[in-house]
Amino acid sequence: MRYFIELSYKGTHFHGWQKQPNAPTIQEELEKAFGVLFRQSVEIVGSSRTDAGVHAEQQFAHLDWQSEIASMERLILGLNSVLPQDIAVKQLIAVENDIHSRFAATHRCYEYRMIRQKNPFLPDLAYHFRPALDMNKMNEAAELLLEYTDFECFSKIHTEVKTFLCQIEYAYWQETPNGLTFYIKANRFLRGMVRAIVGTLLEIGRGRMTIVQFEQIILSKNRKNAGAQAPACGLFLTEVGYEWEKIVSRPE
Repeated sequence: MRYFIELSYKGTHFHGWQKQPNAPTIQEELEKAFGVLFRQSVEIVGSSRTDAGVHAEQQFAHLDWQSEIASMERLILGLNSVLPQDIAVKQLIAVENDIHSRFAATHRCYEYRMIRQKNPFLPDLAYHFRPALDMNKMNEAAELLLEYTDFECFSKIHTEVKTFLCQIEYAYWQETPNGLTFYIKANRFLRGMVRAIVGTLLEIGRGRMTIVQFEQIILSKNRKNAGAQAPACGLFLTEVGYEWEKIVSRPE
């Protein structure tokens, strides 16, 4: 049987989602926790491969198990007692056996959070950015993202993807009690895409780049022309969407 795992995590002390040698990752910690409780190794596949230091308020993954899980509540309690403090499992959902947590996702939402004044309680959860910004210009540029679908210019190079096409539904900045937050929703994202977009929009906000130049960067399809990546600490995966009525396992 296949199960979806809903979880959240603070990514500060992890080298991203995907397993890698000699570095702690979210995927590795999940597989270790399930291995302890199931007493055998399991493979877990995530819906999104967040980078080192990036956080997730909502992330999904899936795993296969040979039988029905008798008590999901008990399993969740056990998992959260074994997992590091920075990772929490919220629920397990039985889905159809051919549903893939990554490919079945209809959309993903990210937020990039910035604070304007030093805050000792948010050093790992927001980017402290002091220079003055023109948010109207940044939002004007962000609206251009909705007119395009090829975002190779904002993708990390040497990534194993077949296409750089993404359909962005919205992208905008908004003032918050602590500073500014950038909101973006799309059907998929490329590696490093949101942080590269944020870093480039900050150049516009500071008057170092024009909106015309921003559009030229998109058309160039060249990562070297875009701005530097914004730090990972401010990035949150906040939502992964599915057509639940089509994927949840139904009792026979």
